[in-house]
Amino acid sequence: MLLLLFIFVAVGYLLGSLPFGYLMARTKGVNIFEVGSRNPGATNVRRVLGNGPGNMVLALDAAKGALATSAPWAWRLAAGGSAPTGADNYGYLAIAGLIGSLLGHSFSCFTKFRGGKGVATGAGGFLVLFPPGGLAALVVWLIVLAATRYISLASIAAAVVLPVAAIAFKRSVALTVLSAGVAAFVILRHRENISRLLAGTESKIGRKATPSQS
Repeated sequence: MLLLLFIFVAVGYLLGSLPFGYLMARTKGVNIFEVGSRNPGATNVRRVLGNGPGNMVLALDAAKGALATSAPWAWRLAAGGSAPTGADNYGYLAIAGLIGSLLGHSFSCFTKFRGGKGVATGAGGFLVLFPPGGLAALVVWLIVLAATRYISLASIAAAVVLPVAAIAFKRSVALTVLSAGVAAFVILRHRENISRLLAGTESKIGRKATPSQS
């Protein structure tokens, strides 16, 4: 079991490390690490290159998390096993894949361990691993974004919803701890945004970011 956990963390890490934001920007002749917030996430790509490339990166980053999380179940089905129940060891392997993808996205081995903040990748993973919680977080993200136009605030609020939903839906201790850990990770990755939100200098969606903003 420990070997399998390591394998799926590694698989998730490699999937998560695929730097779609960086690659998308390079196709436009832009080094995303030198413009806007210098962050390769979908938000910065959207501000620098427009909605089309930004939305494509958002979808691809979410797909990384979804693929990494579903990889253990896909492997079992390919080997002739039954459909997942979510209450067996494959659930732990899915958690390992999701953790790996978040680490890969945020600290990509292909971009000198620089990366995004993990929101889209985490969302893709949770929609596979814990659909009710993932959907609840998505709804909160949309509501907060529509009300405030702050993507960072919407992302933080959505992250906080995950452990609350895990408790409300009486999910396993492992999933609840994972949800809380991912929420803390996302909030930590947004610490500079939090400082700007408190100072009233955070950039809103639809407005160009200054070089120090994300």
